[in-house]
Amino acid sequence: MKQRLAQLIAQTDLEVTEQQLEQLVGYVGLLHKWNKAYNLTSVRDPDEMLVKHIMDSIVVSTHLRGERFIDVGTGPGLPGIPLAIMNPDKEFTLLDSLGKRIRFIRQVIFELKIGNVTPVQSRVEEFQPEQGFDAVLSRAFASMNDMVSWCHHLPTEDGCFMALKGQFNQQEVAELPEWCSVSEVKSLQVPELDGERHLVILTAKG
Repeated sequence: MKQRLAQLIAQTDLEVTEQQLEQLVGYVGLLHKWNKAYNLTSVRDPDEMLVKHIMDSIVVSTHLRGERFIDVGTGPGLPGIPLAIMNPDKEFTLLDSLGKRIRFIRQVIFELKIGNVTPVQSRVEEFQPEQGFDAVLSRAFASMNDMVSWCHHLPTEDGCFMALKGQFNQQEVAELPEWCSVSEVKSLQVPELDGERHLVILTAKG
């Protein structure tokens, strides 16, 4: 499995240490194990998880600017856990309203000795952080309109929203609130993943 992940990563510009490889593969192992009882992801095959969860998350790594990130609607920790493993110098808050997901994330942090993740069980609109985040991340969380509307209190003044999407949908852009606009759309190359992937970066106007 480690060799397979290393082969996938070799098809990108990303660099990983031996320890990061161990942690990423360890995360897939835990996700596969817990999934049987807790139904955390519809992807059942660990080999598929490497592509659809790990690679799909870590390709965003090179686009992260800043120190503090929040992953809203993180589910079992995606993209937050893989990104935290890839960026040990950055801080990640992982937010989800479901207790079983947050328990799983706590277990992952403990077993894999990940020191830069803070799990929070809360609805996003009720979570009031002491300070803002450089970016609000979401993957398969909601429409972009819902994302920025529910999370508008989370980024710093200079912060942004980063939505991981499949196809880039102009209709979603048209539905964005007045105060928010798309500043960049990046096409993501995920080795061996069928279909398009995009990173949409949104910022508050003015």
